[in-house]
Amino acid sequence: MLNHYLKITPEVSEALSKGQPVVALESTIIAHGMPYPKNVETALAVESLVRKNGATPATIAIIDGQLCAGLSEKEIRHIGKLGKKVAKVSRRDIPFMISKKITGATTVASTMIIAEMAGISIFATGGIGGVHRGAESSMDVSADLQELAHTNVAVVSAGAKAILDLKLTLEYLETFGVPVVGYKTDEFPAFYTRQSGLNVDYRVDNVTELAEALFTKWDLGLKGGVLIANPILKKDQMKFNSISEAIEKAIQKAEQKGIKGKAITPFLLGEIVKITKGKSLDANIQLVYNNAKLAAKLAVALSKKNI
Repeated sequence: MLNHYLKITPEVSEALSKGQPVVALESTIIAHGMPYPKNVETALAVESLVRKNGATPATIAIIDGQLCAGLSEKEIRHIGKLGKKVAKVSRRDIPFMISKKITGATTVASTMIIAEMAGISIFATGGIGGVHRGAESSMDVSADLQELAHTNVAVVSAGAKAILDLKLTLEYLETFGVPVVGYKTDEFPAFYTRQSGLNVDYRVDNVTELAEALFTKWDLGLKGGVLIANPILKKDQMKFNSISEAIEKAIQKAEQKGIKGKAITPFLLGEIVKITKGKSLDANIQLVYNNAKLAAKLAVALSKKNI
């Protein structure tokens, strides 16, 4: 029924038909998360890392109104060059992107939706969206969290983006029954750093155990995803105090400019890059690489359970 909306590349389709491991990758990080050409270089490097670790990459986007699971290098370069001219697409936007035949970069939420349609259950990203600071009055909560509550895709990330209210984000996930699993950590990572002062629900130290938990969850018919918190490597993390100061400055500037809604995250990330003189971008790239490696290994382990 959904086939006419969804285009799967031959490489991804073949892997899925054979029960081989596939890892979904988002495209908002290409269009809105990094400047050109670093965004394209990173996207292609991530795909290469997924392959090297035994899985097939499926970068997800909407091209001319068609849901795409898997992009060509040409399509990745096209989205990267267009950058913020490409629409940022979450759940609410999908039907309009299709009906108007627009090209859009998918957020965590919309990537999860398309991944599930294609039959992909493991997804690697940088950091998820969450509850924004001041959400008690603004009600600014990312659609990523509801998607995690309802869509059967496990998301490997370096926690939630550090610009968010991490404590409220974890409370929200707990309310909707989303397991937050720390990979080789008891502490929920804060994107650029390994520390947040907040605990995960469960710690898992190997991909076999993690695959077993995912398989069991979905085999029991328990709907929804799992957030796998994979801390940035120690050698790549930023100093907690310096990144915290940069985030506060960026938030103040956003408030002064009145920037809200879907524009807030890319604005803040861009400002933080400026304030840290590029160090935050370097950390962002390294944590994405780290997540891609883990996601590929997890997809391999899960494929063995599904045989």
